Amino acid sequence: MRDALIGLGANLGDALGTLRAALAELRRLPGCRLLRVSSCYRSAPVDASGPDYCNAVALISSALPAHELLAALQGIELAHGRVRPPGQRHAPRTLDLDLLWVDGVRLEEPQLTLPHPRMHLRAFVLAPLAEIAPHWRLDDGEPAAAAARRLSAQGQRISRGEALLR
Repeated sequence: MRDALIGLGANLGDALGTLRAALAELRRLPGCRLLRVSSCYRSAPVDASGPDYCNAVALISSALPAHELLAALQGIELAHGRVRPPGQRHAPRTLDLDLLWVDGVRLEEPQLTLPHPRMHLRAFVLAPLAEIAPHWRLDDGEPAAAAARRLSAQGQRISRGEALLR
């Protein structure tokens, strides 16, 4: 079993409801156990247009190899109507599940890079991460909470919303 961080996001339809449904599906993944989940954070799209996102981070323990976990996450996305329009990297979406980090795994492949190559640039990842893992540090040693504050000060608007788990 390895710990893994999953970024959750949605900005189309009932985003909060979709994230809650996705968490329920994460709980049912064979070989996986949901350990912690952040609150929902509202944020403006980064490098895109469209409605605000509802974002969260989940910490899971998983027996699945990283590529199998990614495939399972993409299956959950598809079940929730995720469409990947060609040539549109940051299109609005019903559900986005990003494999951010897997303990002890470093990969740089076309289909999967771990740790996620842009997580250190996204307040919508770092603020929820700091909520569930306050001592988490980026590769450069900066605490996730400090990095989230720095990015917010640089204009990445984010606000904490309601709890995803009841």
